[in-house]
Order: sequence, then C-alpha cells, then structure tokens
Amino acid sequence: MDRTRDLPGMTLQPGELYVARSPVLLQTILGSCVGVTFWSARLGAGAMCHGVLPRWQPSHGADFSVAGKQRYVDFSIRYLARQFDALGANRQELEVKLFGGADVLPIMASRSAVLTVGALNCRVALEVLEEEGLRVLASDLRGVRGRRIHFHTGTGEVMVRRLAPQARLVPVNGDDRVAFGRQEDVRYE
Repeated sequence: MDRTRDLPGMTLQPGELYVARSPVLLQTILGSCVGVTFWSARLGAGAMCHGVLPRWQPSHGADFSVAGKQRYVDFSIRYLARQFDALGANRQELEVKLFGGADVLPIMASRSAVLTVGALNCRVALEVLEEEGLRVLASDLRGVRGRRIHFHTGTGEVMVRRLAPQARLVPVNGDDRVAFGRQEDVRYE
C-alpha cells in the first residue's frame, strides 16, 4: 500500500457503501460490523460496504430508501453485486474479501449460547455471498478485536490493522492492573 500517498481517500461510516470506477483508498473501522470489498481487475472498479446489522426485513418499513437499507449486510452485498452486474462484470471474475464481525463488547456467560451481532453479521454475509454466486478470496472474521481496513480500488489490495482490544481491569492478587493488547497489520492481496 505504499502507492497510496497521492491517492484520494474516502472514509466509509457505518451503513455506507461506495463504488469506485477509478483508484481511491476506501477506509473504515469495523467492530461487530462487516466490511465487504469487491474488485474487478478487468473493469478497474472496486467497491466496499460497511454493514451494521445482518438482515433487512420488510417489516422494517416499506418506505426505507436505498441509503436506509445499506446498513444491512444482506442488502448491501446484493446491491453491490447488482452494481457490478450493471457494469458488465462476470461474478466469477470478482474478487470478494470479507472482514469484521468481532465481539468487541464483553459477553455475559449466561448469554454465551446466543449469537452476537458480530456472529450474525458474519453468518449472513457468507450465506448471501454464496447465494449470489460470489467466492470469498480472503477473510479476517470474528475474534474480539476491531479492525481498520484500507482498500485500494485500483489494485484490489486490502490492508487490515487489527486494533488493540480495549483496556480491561484484571484483578491480580487483589490489585487492579490494566491489560493492553497490541496492534497488528495484515495485508490481503
């Protein structure tokens, strides 16, 4: 990603998506949300979505606009797949990468059998990608750490920075100590 100095950048907020026909650096921060990147080398096009919740339901309201539905993982994936269809992409040529779905908030032991939002987002993303005939080339899912992702729409390269977990008070022999994790960078080409 050293080629990004002069590249225009855009930060996606939760519930947003973006399709680029020219090189741009798309960035977002994910916790329980799921980020999906699409890239076509032949078309020189890339896209990313930042899904917040697993599935959109008609009961959520028939008057939801496209912008309102983008916050749902299933809708965003299908919407981007159709955008690439309209550009003339073949689904088999698309490089799809999937990130996020972490359990960044402490889970109560009594609720451990209940799927978290992060787990549901991952499950739905994988199901919808399969239903749409899209193959996942790379993924970095689940865990307890958030991620900052940078997607170069000109090359399809994604850099993932796994964020340090939140500081937690850990009692040690009656003493409260703060435990910190470390940050890691991972590149998906």
